[in-house]
Amino acid sequence: MRALVTGASGFTGRYMVENLLDHGYEVRVLVRPNSNIELLKQRPIELSFGDIRNKKEVMEAVKGVDKIFHIAALYRAANVRDHEYWAVNVEGTENLLQAALHHGISRFIHCSTCGVHGRINHPPANEDAPFLPADIYQSTKLEGEKVALRYYHEFGLPVTIVRPVGIYGPGDLRMLKMYKSIQQNKFILFGGGDVFYHLTFVTDTVEGFRLAAESPKAVGQAYIIAGEHYTTLADFAGLVAEELAAPAPQFKLPVWPLYAAAFICEVICVPLRIQPPIFRRRVHIFTHDRAFDISKAKGELDYAPQVDMKAGIHRTAQWYIENGYLRERKRS
Repeated sequence: MRALVTGASGFTGRYMVENLLDHGYEVRVLVRPNSNIELLKQRPIELSFGDIRNKKEVMEAVKGVDKIFHIAALYRAANVRDHEYWAVNVEGTENLLQAALHHGISRFIHCSTCGVHGRINHPPANEDAPFLPADIYQSTKLEGEKVALRYYHEFGLPVTIVRPVGIYGPGDLRMLKMYKSIQQNKFILFGGGDVFYHLTFVTDTVEGFRLAAESPKAVGQAYIIAGEHYTTLADFAGLVAEELAAPAPQFKLPVWPLYAAAFICEVICVPLRIQPPIFRRRVHIFTHDRAFDISKAKGELDYAPQVDMKAGIHRTAQWYIENGYLRERKRS
């Protein structure tokens, strides 16, 4: 079985490649020419250079593969215009779908996000929860889902949607700022920290994706891929503090000044194409409940998360320390 992975130079994409190789797949990756591929070059994979916004390059990359794991997305950038999100997350997805239809692939796994559900009003939410995207990233990921499902309904393309919650683990730098501020006893629980917080360890995430690609039941379906348990943000921060032998965060402030500062930063920085130091989407961690029900994935895909939150926090912290991002723990 030959698989194409987009976004393979990114955090989740690299783990997806490893998972597929471990399960006997031949793997091709579609990466941009300027991507960091040093780690990928060490693996027995085929490199295809191109951009998902380029139809010709996409068509060539899809030729000869059986399954597509579409993970590439415009995600973290807060210093780009909305139309750039649309070009990658919607139009780029459709380019891949067109190529998949043309070449007759056997499964298209579209990586979306649980963020399409926005703030969860009645946690835990399942796949049928209302769509309430709160920013351009979530909105364009939802539109990407709609395009993918249209290709299933209108053309019979075997599409499956996967919606991961926050993904973390060794190699991820998105959570480093939180870990570092907790270790330095500077982490502030804006809003009190009582909101629900749900994560998925990265190896569990990509295993869920592969199971979705191999299950006949999954065609035309959407699945939430998440860890077994969720907690509150304050409790999660406490677990990180315990792992780092640091005091549990106690500082609490109202969230509205942070949100106002994020808005001002975006107004100033985005027109200048500068990444804002803080932005509104990241403030949602303090304001939006994120708790999900994974019963559907467990029942239909035999999805079973293997790494619990405490173990995941430990492995992530250990990687940060070993790579010089955090100082070594000082235990009494």
